[in-house]
Amino acid sequence: MSDFSSLAQQFCEFYYNQFDTDRSQLGNLYRDQSMLTFEASQTQGPKNIVEKLCGLGFSKVKHRISTLDAQPASPNGDVLVMVTGELLIDEEQNAQRYSQVFHLIPDAGSYYVFNDIFRLNYS
Repeated sequence: MSDFSSLAQQFCEFYYNQFDTDRSQLGNLYRDQSMLTFEASQTQGPKNIVEKLCGLGFSKVKHRISTLDAQPASPNGDVLVMVTGELLIDEEQNAQRYSQVFHLIPDAGSYYVFNDIFRLNYS
C-alpha cells in the first residue's frame, strides 16, 4: 500500500505552498479537536491554530523539504507524516532547519490534520 506516500507528498506540497503564500487560509485543514504544538506551545482548533500561525512575527517564509516519510497510522486510514527541511524567513540568508509531524485523518473523501507538531532544529 503506497498511496499513503503519495497522499503525504501531495498534502505537504499543498500545505507548504499555502503556508508560504497565505497561511491565513490553512484553517480548513484542521478541525475543532485538531492540535498544533509549535515549539512546545499547544493550540487547539482551526481558528486558534491559524491565529498562532499568522502571529509568528515574520511576513515572508519559504519551506524547503529535505526529507518526507509517511506510514499508515491505523486500520482506519490515518497517515503519519514526518518532514525535515529548511525555512527561509523574510530577507534572512541563513536557513533554519525544522522538523514537522502531521497526523492525517480521513474525513469524507479527504483528510484533515488531527495533530501537527513543529520544532526548529538548532545545531
